[in-house]
Amino acid sequence: MATDPMAEIRASFFIECEELLESLQDALSDMDEGNQDNETINVVFRAVHSIKGGAGAFGLNALVGFAHRYETVLDELRSGRLSITPDAMKLFFQAADLLQDQVRAARDGAPPPDGSEPCLVALEALMGGAPKAAEEEEDVSDFQPMGLAFDFGPVDDEAPPARPAWTVRFKPSAALYASGNEPLHLLRALGKLGECKTRCEMGALPDLDTLEPEASYFEWISEISGDVTDFDIREVFDFVEDVCEIEITSANTAQATLDMSGLAALEGADSSPFPEAPQVVMPMAEAAPMTRVDEPAPVEQAPLPAPSALAPTPEPAAPVAAAATGGGGREARESGGGAEPQATVRVDLDRIDRLVNLVGELVINQAMLAQSVAEAGLPPNSAVMTGLEAFMMLTRDIQDSVMMIRAQPVKPLFQRMARIVREASAAVGKEVRLKTEGEATEVDKTVIERLADPLTHMIRNSVDHGLETPEKRVAAGKSPEGVITLSAQHRSGRVVIEITDDGAGINRPKVRAKAIEKGLIAPDAQLSDGEIDNLLFLPGFSTADQVSALSGRGVGMDVVRQAIQGLGGRITIHSEPGKGTRFSISLPLTLAVLDGMVVNVANETLVVPLSSILETATLTDEDIRALGPNTNVIHVRGAFVPLYDLGAELGYRAPKSSYAGGIVLLTAQENGTRSALVVDSILEQRQVVIKGLQRSYGHIPGVAAATILGDGQIALILDPADLVSNASGRTRSQSFALAG
Repeated sequence: MATDPMAEIRASFFIECEELLESLQDALSDMDEGNQDNETINVVFRAVHSIKGGAGAFGLNALVGFAHRYETVLDELRSGRLSITPDAMKLFFQAADLLQDQVRAARDGAPPPDGSEPCLVALEALMGGAPKAAEEEEDVSDFQPMGLAFDFGPVDDEAPPARPAWTVRFKPSAALYASGNEPLHLLRALGKLGECKTRCEMGALPDLDTLEPEASYFEWISEISGDVTDFDIREVFDFVEDVCEIEITSANTAQATLDMSGLAALEGADSSPFPEAPQVVMPMAEAAPMTRVDEPAPVEQAPLPAPSALAPTPEPAAPVAAAATGGGGREARESGGGAEPQATVRVDLDRIDRLVNLVGELVINQAMLAQSVAEAGLPPNSAVMTGLEAFMMLTRDIQDSVMMIRAQPVKPLFQRMARIVREASAAVGKEVRLKTEGEATEVDKTVIERLADPLTHMIRNSVDHGLETPEKRVAAGKSPEGVITLSAQHRSGRVVIEITDDGAGINRPKVRAKAIEKGLIAPDAQLSDGEIDNLLFLPGFSTADQVSALSGRGVGMDVVRQAIQGLGGRITIHSEPGKGTRFSISLPLTLAVLDGMVVNVANETLVVPLSSILETATLTDEDIRALGPNTNVIHVRGAFVPLYDLGAELGYRAPKSSYAGGIVLLTAQENGTRSALVVDSILEQRQVVIKGLQRSYGHIPGVAAATILGDGQIALILDPADLVSNASGRTRSQSFALAG
């Protein structure tokens, strides 16, 4: 089945929009942190401008309209006529969030989201509101006949007339109009560089009988004076350089000439309403080369075809150049302008999933082959064994490479949380700032997608419950602005995501009282601080005194824990009164393959993730200490560690009468808690393919997933932390306990 080229290009445009929105959020965050240099402001402007230009090519009028009004305010900002204030930054962030909503609505074919107009009106009020908006509605058709000069630059009656320094000839092609750009805005931007006189040349305008409605016949001549360089002028035409013809000439010598479209292609165009976008041509000037040492070379962007809906004739439309990406200019400057952009290929996720599954089958077949060779009794130095070892190394490299394809940085997810913080803080009237760390940490794409809802719940709870009101924070000697830190890092073969606030911490007496009130615990129950904190994860539990827009209905933290457990992860809490609370989420790096230790327990084969094992040991009578009537602990390196019998905990057999000579796996959790798991024997260390059990069997305490071993046997993959949290701890049989 043939694919629609326009649909593919449209999909590519929206993917580019996501990248532009990411660069927009990055630049706004830099500005909010005090980095308000011109380049950062330009990145913000270019991102919005690029989205507008691409949306215009597809006839997305609502998106174009929103981006245009947002861009107009940003243009005032980068020209220096608008100052950056905290209130202005809030509006810029809000507009960026709404722009994201507009993009996604356009992508999904949904109606434009509500709530855009109040934000745009507030933005325009920063620069004077309605008068500026009315000015932007001025049409190019208001231009007078050729030869009449227009002044687009600032007027200073007291300044002496400046000698023109540059002459700029600007002739747009039809593709410029089709891509949603307007010459008027470009000329105004040119006029902001200095004193500028512009006239319109209409000598190429034909009679009405031969006039093509979609063609371009006008050109503009501008004379600019002041402290202006050729690079400043070229920057104005950054995003339209391949759909127009520009000639820049110094008043003294022909110092720079830039032909960006090739006029011959326009003059020889046929009756097609959209002539092909000409190639970028950069001839060398006689006096000096065009690309200066301290400036980046212009970046040629891939063209986007104009939508067929714009063409009045059935002839296929030629490609129309799309606007450049917002971050491209900044990256080019930072790299010195000479580095080639890294080539990327967009691949459908289903194809990657199929590749991951095939690699999993390859790992299983490699294990089966290894077991068959071992059973054959071949010597270790045989050619078959040598080839098998090379095959195993190759399989591991392939598996690692495939996992890297699925891995994605958590940065887009963290940026979504920044919006949640802004909206939640506005809803409860608190000043909150989100600080992110480790945004480049890579996690499996499936993990990122399924982590969005749990993180949203936790961020909202931190804003609503964790942080105090500004008045209470000031009374406690804190800044009125609360800080939530969202971090990610790799640790012990897993990814750990932490949400930390600097609020008042968990009010444990209140949590305990609520739990007693709801009948969740007995009034005389003796609970540790950690056990009280874990009450927050019980279904229906809430400490809110009244239902608010964010919380109070008892739905949230139990859902969070279920979602984290569904990903093979776990969540822990650490809170200090008056200092804040930290939620720590530990997740597997991938949901496909892991390194595990294969063990035998009561004639059952189990797999324990290698990342959770600190060490293994053989027990002696001196290592074991009795604790209570049914439990034991072991003495390891000057500390006592609880002992758990895997066979008894999983229901395979009763606790043993003695564990002397038994083998233990010393495991550790993210909070530093250690535990010792008793097994009958250790078989081997092996890479295993994870097969989920959630869909068929639901959550099984202590069991993360299953795998297929080399002999075709199915083995359970254990989750030591979950197993310990649900364990009875019985390591002494009843008769042994009475005798002891």
